[in-house]
Amino acid sequence: MSDIFEIKKVEGLEIIDSRGNFTVRSFVTTKGGVRDFGDAPAGASKGEREAVELRDKDGGVRSAVRSINYYINYALAKLDVRDQDKIDRLMIELDGTDNKSRLGANSMISTSIAVAKTAAKAMGIEIFNYIGGFRSHKIPIPLLNILNGGMHAGNELKIQEFLIIPVGFSTFSDAIKASTSIYRTLKNLISEKFGKIYTSLGDEGGVSPPLSKTEEALDLVYTAIKNSGYDNEILLGMDAASSDFYNSKLNVYEIDGTKKTPDEMIDFYKELCERYPILYLEDPFDENDFERFSRLQSKLSKVIITGDDLYTTNIKYLKKGIEMKSTTGVIVKLNQIGTVTETLDFFDLARENSIKTVISHRSGETEDNFIADLAVGLNSDFIKTGAPARGERTSKYNRLLEIEKEYEFKYNKI
Repeated sequence: MSDIFEIKKVEGLEIIDSRGNFTVRSFVTTKGGVRDFGDAPAGASKGEREAVELRDKDGGVRSAVRSINYYINYALAKLDVRDQDKIDRLMIELDGTDNKSRLGANSMISTSIAVAKTAAKAMGIEIFNYIGGFRSHKIPIPLLNILNGGMHAGNELKIQEFLIIPVGFSTFSDAIKASTSIYRTLKNLISEKFGKIYTSLGDEGGVSPPLSKTEEALDLVYTAIKNSGYDNEILLGMDAASSDFYNSKLNVYEIDGTKKTPDEMIDFYKELCERYPILYLEDPFDENDFERFSRLQSKLSKVIITGDDLYTTNIKYLKKGIEMKSTTGVIVKLNQIGTVTETLDFFDLARENSIKTVISHRSGETEDNFIADLAVGLNSDFIKTGAPARGERTSKYNRLLEIEKEYEFKYNKI
């Protein structure tokens, strides 16, 4: 093994994320002097089955940094940085828990990403080629969260994300130009209706106007699409994150000033999809209700019902969803499971079963644009990385624009 590929040191650092919270950055350095980093994102709305991040009582991540410096560093020393599978599985074995709670999922995923990026740099190739090989690649369709509710905003909306989906374009750059136009139009509409103060941004860069009902938000976004002249090219989507407004004691969903039973929620979503051009619906029910997901998907065959909290990027739960035909889409989040290798295993299982894939960010992000390369390398159907605003979101979009220009990859089609 050449010195350029032999891991010399792994070290951790506390950094800040887009919400002003601390998170972990891992650096991997080879004996030959090649060095790169990986960051651990963090979610505000989390599935109960997600891998556990190590966080100190004061909100810091010093314990996670210690995991890197005093455990992972010595375990990975002298290994070949290109051996991603071996390295990830060694960290899993070293952790020894079902939920990554000993070393911390944040320690592990930041290191796992850093390993992949350092390996690509040592080989002198693009990260997406390192992940997916030198085959033909496509640019994923973005799901842009331009209006925030739920735990991502300070308004009374229960639905967490209102998305625009630019499907009717031949290039990613044209799709982004249209999306930014709609985003600006939406901000102008809100400024005129509520005042400029309400164009302030939520966690993922979307606006958070003082709304309380789902239809009010959909009307605003759809009006922005039509006023921008893109009603034939852009569809709508929603991430309900419904576990956050599900009352388990009463078995009802508290939304839009009402209490709805799970069956009434099926009718609620069905009516919305009849009124608006909705292509995508994420986490419409509580994260344990595989059956209701399945029933809704059967009634809305043209809508991509997608599981996030339902699966938490874990093969065990995806297998159950496949068996029950719960969804036709899956969210793929690296930090939910804790390593790149496990993420790829999950992605492959979804793809093998003709399930649409969505490589996704978290609400607490950094400027690291690794998921853009990951989405291209895997030929993911979609990428979800927030509004076209704020550096931690635009870094992903700008990387995709860069890849498209440099390599002339085609824009994905549904």
